[in-house]
Amino acid sequence: MAETPALPVTLDRSAATPLAVQLAEQLRAAAGDGRLRSGDRLPSTRALAAELEVSRTVTAAAYEQLHAEGWIAGRHGSGTYVTTEPPGSLRAAARPVRRDAALDAALDLTPGSPWAGGIDRAAWRRAWRAAAHVAPMIRHNRAGLPSYRATVAEHLLRHRGLRVGTLSGQDGHESVLATSGTSYAAAELAAAVLHPGDVVAVEEPGYQRAVGALRAAGLRVVPATVDADGLLIDAVPASAKAVYCSPAHQYPLGGRMSAARRVALVERARERGWLVIEDDYDGELRYDVAPLPLLAALAPDVVVHLGTTSKILTQTLGVGWMVAPPPVVTAILAHRDRTGSGPAPAGQLVVVEFARNGDLGRHLRRLRRELSERRSLVVDALVRGGVPVLGDEAGAHVVVPVASADAERALVSRALARGLLLDGLVRHHIGRARWFGIALGYAACSREELRAALPVLVELVS
Repeated sequence: MAETPALPVTLDRSAATPLAVQLAEQLRAAAGDGRLRSGDRLPSTRALAAELEVSRTVTAAAYEQLHAEGWIAGRHGSGTYVTTEPPGSLRAAARPVRRDAALDAALDLTPGSPWAGGIDRAAWRRAWRAAAHVAPMIRHNRAGLPSYRATVAEHLLRHRGLRVGTLSGQDGHESVLATSGTSYAAAELAAAVLHPGDVVAVEEPGYQRAVGALRAAGLRVVPATVDADGLLIDAVPASAKAVYCSPAHQYPLGGRMSAARRVALVERARERGWLVIEDDYDGELRYDVAPLPLLAALAPDVVVHLGTTSKILTQTLGVGWMVAPPPVVTAILAHRDRTGSGPAPAGQLVVVEFARNGDLGRHLRRLRRELSERRSLVVDALVRGGVPVLGDEAGAHVVVPVASADAERALVSRALARGLLLDGLVRHHIGRARWFGIALGYAACSREELRAALPVLVELVS
């Protein structure tokens, strides 16, 4: 039997972060970096509470969160054990990755995938052929290809209402930079602009790949609660150096930040010196009104805007963009020069050529129409079945709430047994989960597959 290790935990009772969240964060970090190993037995919640001199409620809540995330598991009559190896560990590398056959066969109804099947194949081939005609490049353009940055600027003006241009005339740096995607851009900001140990507030629930990128750079990520109107400004600690949010379409809950709260966030950022990182992952996809104004348009001095082609074209291009104040642009370019890093030009060339003759604009119009109709199909089926639905008329997913983490796990498991792959909300939390349900994506599958799946889903949920 595995021995109970000495737990590397120190709780700060004077901190604003709840003790249960602190405990879960520290145990999660220990499991992630190898201080706790797969198979290590943890103390009981009662024993750990006595050791830390806290209420058993604190330890039970921390264990419940880690169990929901898959870091630990209970064995009947034996105790609680760590179940996950740290990335890159020798034992993890030696063990072959095994996928459940049910996962491979299931219909993917998770969020995050684009409607790649709707891209006009002739236009797509034209773009790739034209991109291939560009002569081989001698030097890597760290900022991104000028033609790509101009294409992004035009795209943002037409589809997001953001006017960008040269902000620094003497050195020629423009406010638009090419990136390799949103998570990569978050990692660059962490490395180039922030410092190890800096506090970054991220929406709770929120985008966990960004959380992973920020943590990998040594930043301290803290959760900031959201409600129907988006990020709660008072939930951001005064010690924060940056705030990561998705105001146009909160991920994963699907709401939008109110105008009043946007103004309040900008004012607080200027007052306290926060850098606001605006993740506009699917801002082009709005079906009830025109796309919502960007924070970057309201406060270009304190906001870094991040965009991506992964939701409007395909994730495989690995192409995105950043619009940032001049000091941030300068820091990012200096970081790329120091590290020899930067976005690859191939995907940029394809986007340029796809947009050149209007194919991108035509695709976006088709995409909005298709996803709007799919959303109506999903919402109508769920509402008729008495199932509540959360989320604005935007994007490519809705949220189906359930009562608890146990109900969520049971629903995901039952759905997989019926051939449907679903995504629960618990995993989108940093601390203790407060939202439970399913983030239901409707872009990756065909419309026929979606129609066939909806009665099964309604049956399972209701």
